Amino acid sequence: MAAFLLGAVLLIVQPQIVPSRPAINSKAETSAQSVQRELLKKTSQKNDFKENIHSNGTCRQLPQTIIIGVRKGGTRALLEMLSLHPDIAAAESEVHFFDWEDHYRNGLQWYINQMPFSYPHQITVEKTPAYFTSPKVPERVYNMNQSMRLLLILRDPSERVLSDYTQVFYNHMQKHKPYPSIEQFLIKDGELNVDYKAINRSLYYIHMQNWLKYFPLDHIHIVDGDKLIKDPFPEIEKVERFLKLSPQINASNFYFNKTKGFYCLRDSGRERCLHESKGRAHPQVDTWLLEKLHEYFHEPNKKFFELVDRTFDWHSFVAS
Repeated sequence: MAAFLLGAVLLIVQPQIVPSRPAINSKAETSAQSVQRELLKKTSQKNDFKENIHSNGTCRQLPQTIIIGVRKGGTRALLEMLSLHPDIAAAESEVHFFDWEDHYRNGLQWYINQMPFSYPHQITVEKTPAYFTSPKVPERVYNMNQSMRLLLILRDPSERVLSDYTQVFYNHMQKHKPYPSIEQFLIKDGELNVDYKAINRSLYYIHMQNWLKYFPLDHIHIVDGDKLIKDPFPEIEKVERFLKLSPQINASNFYFNKTKGFYCLRDSGRERCLHESKGRAHPQVDTWLLEKLHEYFHEPNKKFFELVDRTFDWHSFVAS
């Protein structure tokens, strides 16, 4: 009897290792499994699980949902709006666990330590927009949790490029550092500079292909960032359904702030808006340059629409 009880206890406490997705290259599979084992090994060595349990019954846990991107697509707005739901516990800062090597080497326990305390019934969410365009991230997320529910918010690729530039421009301005005009980045030898990183980040189909190697399309919900700005409630309703949440967020949680020019949030009588850095005006760009961007993104967008079996109302796409 004692032996039976001992065996049962060992079975319960034994860490569950999520198997790596079968790969064609056995060496790659072995490498992925080795990384996962090392992560779990570091987790068990850290002996700080007690720090993740609170007396009120909450604890830190690995996220069941990740907002993977895209940069300047509206990830912060999406996270803040989703946080209106009582069954959501959101990490405040971008964690960069899967894309920054010095963070990833710390192991899963370090990742858990970055999460908020939550009740067992709540879904923990973290958002790091750089995940979507990082080649290593999909496999790493898969090795941690094959059932992960992923949220991807996208905007018109041309608009996203302008927002990308605007953020970096203001970051330099705040530090009193000069920064080139957007034309200096977008134009090279009289042509569109397709090597500009902001343009690469808007080639959604390339990055999406990488994620679909590991996760089925029904595990990735794409939020229309342009619609979220104009009318957030319908988009958040879709996210609730995707995450199998009870419908708790309603239209009264959103109100349009005429001064700021975008929607703010209302929760239990308390009103709050996104940081003042959100919604900044884009730089003025000549019409011919915008047309160059629209023309360039036409084919990549078409490939993306075919990949996800869905279309978006982007300037750079004209049905043919």
